[in-house]
Amino acid sequence: MIGQTLGIIPARGGSKGIKRKNIKPIAGHPLLAWTIKAALESKLLDHFVVSTEDDEIALVAGLYGAKVAVRPPELAKDDSTTKEVLAQVVKELGDSNSLVVLLQATSPIRSADLIDRTISAFKAGDYDSMSTGGLQLQYPPHGVEHRRQDVKSLFINDGSVIVLKAANLEKGSLFGQKAGTLITSREENVDIDEEFDFFVAEKILEKYLAEGRIKAPVLAIST
Repeated sequence: MIGQTLGIIPARGGSKGIKRKNIKPIAGHPLLAWTIKAALESKLLDHFVVSTEDDEIALVAGLYGAKVAVRPPELAKDDSTTKEVLAQVVKELGDSNSLVVLLQATSPIRSADLIDRTISAFKAGDYDSMSTGGLQLQYPPHGVEHRRQDVKSLFINDGSVIVLKAANLEKGSLFGQKAGTLITSREENVDIDEEFDFFVAEKILEKYLAEGRIKAPVLAIST
């Protein structure tokens, strides 16, 4: 039986593409704050934590209302895997029957509703995992004639929300044998890996804020 629904936000300090990416200001707040806001507003997460080895990131997480799971330094290296990080948090909290919801801080165009829709989609079927993402057209090599309607689409996991059974991690897997998919919009698909992605994400957030479609994160602890 599945226990509580646990959200985990990995946020290490040693990002390479963009220095100190997880706490770099975007649309007026640290990048991490946008994911914390969505997790706080989710109706289906029982609780969530930010996993980090970095004191400054831990401080920012606390200021915006998140609890912190201290990550061992050996799990904050360039070659550390996401499933290792999730497994460590689950082991630390002692709930191997939990439902784990991975929320990457690099996907700030994510609402609480998207988190809840992904959890609901997972629970509605007999899945081991459920991931958000978009469809990417797979065109043939240049010079090969084709009709656009014949071009096939491939699902690309955007890392925004991944719901999985904690039991998957014990088997060394993130997705398990039956992996479900939830198609989201191109704006929601934005995953920040380099400066151009950061620029695009900030423009979308600023547009949403100006239109009143979203509200900005709020400090839980005054500085």
